[in-house]
Amino acid sequence: MTEGAGIRDGVRDVDPPGDLTAAERGMWQAFRNGSMYDLRTGDPTADDPHGGRPWGPERSVRARVVAMLLLNGPPALDGRVSSLKLTGIQITGVLDLAGGTIVPYVEMKDCRFEKELLLPEARFTTVRLVGCSVPRLEAARLHTEGDLHLPRCRFHHGVRLTDAQIGTDLLLNQAVVHRDRHGRSITGDGMTVGQDLQAEMLESDGELSLRGATVGVSLSLRGSRLKNPHDRLALNAPQLTVERTLYMTPAGVGNPLQTSGRTPARGTRVQRFACEGGIRLDDGRFGDAVDFEQARFVLRDDQEISLRRVQVPELRFLGERPRRGRVVLSGARIVNLMDAASSWPGAGQLQMGGFQYENLVPRGPFPLARRLEWVAAATPEYSPEPYERLAAVLRDGGEDEDAREVLLAKQRHRREFLPLAARLWGYVQDWTVAYGYRPGRAALWMAVLWAAASLAFRHADHPPIKTGEHPPWNPSLFALDLLLPVIDLGQVGYWQLHGGWQWLAAAVILLGWILATAVAAGATRLLRRG
Repeated sequence: MTEGAGIRDGVRDVDPPGDLTAAERGMWQAFRNGSMYDLRTGDPTADDPHGGRPWGPERSVRARVVAMLLLNGPPALDGRVSSLKLTGIQITGVLDLAGGTIVPYVEMKDCRFEKELLLPEARFTTVRLVGCSVPRLEAARLHTEGDLHLPRCRFHHGVRLTDAQIGTDLLLNQAVVHRDRHGRSITGDGMTVGQDLQAEMLESDGELSLRGATVGVSLSLRGSRLKNPHDRLALNAPQLTVERTLYMTPAGVGNPLQTSGRTPARGTRVQRFACEGGIRLDDGRFGDAVDFEQARFVLRDDQEISLRRVQVPELRFLGERPRRGRVVLSGARIVNLMDAASSWPGAGQLQMGGFQYENLVPRGPFPLARRLEWVAAATPEYSPEPYERLAAVLRDGGEDEDAREVLLAKQRHRREFLPLAARLWGYVQDWTVAYGYRPGRAALWMAVLWAAASLAFRHADHPPIKTGEHPPWNPSLFALDLLLPVIDLGQVGYWQLHGGWQWLAAAVILLGWILATAVAAGATRLLRRG
C-alpha cells in the first residue's frame, strides 16, 4: 500500500498518502466524513457522463485510490460513518475489487468509469451506481447483503452477474446495456435475488440471459425493450423461478417514471414492453402470474416465444399478435388462461401439445368459432389432445353445448387425415347424427324418410304373396317396417313389389341400416366419452 496509508505502529493512519491529487484528497476526506463528494460543474451538457465532453484531471480519481478506500480505508471521523459517495467523478484505470470484502456503503451518481469495473466474488453491504457510464461490469458470484442498484447506467460491453447473490433488490430501471463479445447484454445465469428484480424501461441490445435464476418476489420488465435480431433469443431464461409475478407490461413515461404496478395518470405517455427476438421461459416456475399485457413481439420465422413446461397459476396472454415466429405452450401447466382472440398467431405458428389449463378467462369477445380456430392453428397435423382439453374446460364451466361443438370439430378435423372410404363414412356420420353429438338429427332423418316412403308406397302395386294370409295393407307401417332394421312389424313378408317399387324398398332398407349404424357409432362414442 502507498506509504502514509494503512496501519503504522498499531494505529490506523488518518492522513491521506502524499501522492494524491486534489480531487483524490477531497474524496479521502469525504469518505471519512461519510458525505457526498460532488465535482459537477453545473453545466448539464458538460456533466453528462454519457456525453462526449472530456473530463479533466480536476474531476478524475484513480481506481487504485478508490480501491484503497473501500478495502482498507481510514477510520471515520468521530460521530460519523465512513462511506464512499461520489457524484460527477471520473474513475481512471480498472477498478478491481475482485474477492474483496467491502464494508463501507457505496454510492456513485453520474460518474464515468474509464475502464471496466471488476467485482467478481466481492462482498458488499449495498452498492448503488446511478446514471453512470461503465465500459463493462464483471460481477460473477458477487454477494450483497442489501441492494444492488444500477438504474439509468449505460454499460457498453455488457454486465455479468453469473451466480451473484443479491440480498434484497436488484434495480436496472432505465439502464442501457450493449452486447459483450459473446453477444450477451446481461448474463445473470444462476443468480439469486432476495426480493424484487426491477428492470423497467431497460434497453437491452443482445441476449438477456437469466438461466436458472431465482427471484424472491417479482421480476418486472415493464416498458422494457429487448433487442437481439441477429441471434435467436432476446430473453433466455429457462428454469427461471419467480415467487410471484413476471411482468412484461407497459410503463408510464413521465417524471417520475410510473411503473411497479401503478396505473399511469390520465394523459401519461405509455411505453409497451417490446421484444425483437425470441423469448425462452422453458421449465419456469412462477408463483402468481406471467403477464404479457400489450406486449409487442417482433420475431423471425426461426424464433419463438417458448413457454414449454412452464408452471404458473395464471398466464395473461394479452399482447400483440406476432406476425412471424411461433408461440410454444407444449407441456405447460396453467390454472387460469387469460387471453384475447387478437393475441394468438395463426395456423402453423402455435404449438400446444400437452398444454394443460383449467379455466378460460377471455378478455373481450372470444366466440367459440374463434376458439376453434385457435385450437386448429395448434394442430395442423391433427392431434386430439387440444380439442379434448378445451371440451373438458368448457364442460367443467357448465357449457355442455359448446363442449359438444368442440368434440364435433375434433372429428371433422380428424376426418381430413383418413383414407377415402373412412372419410366418406365420416361424412355420413356427420350428416346424419353429427358423430353422435346431435342425436336428434337421426330422429329427424328417420321421420323425413318414413313420411316420404309412406307417401310413395300409397301408390305402389302390392299383390300379396299368399291370398287370404296377409294383414290389411298399410303403406305407413310397411315403410316403417322397411326402415327399422332388426325390428319386424309384420308387413314386409306378406307383400311382393315389382320393378321400381322393389328398388325403392331396397333403398329404404339401406338408408335405415346406414342411419342405425351411424346412431350406434355415435352412441358408442358418447358412452366411451362418459
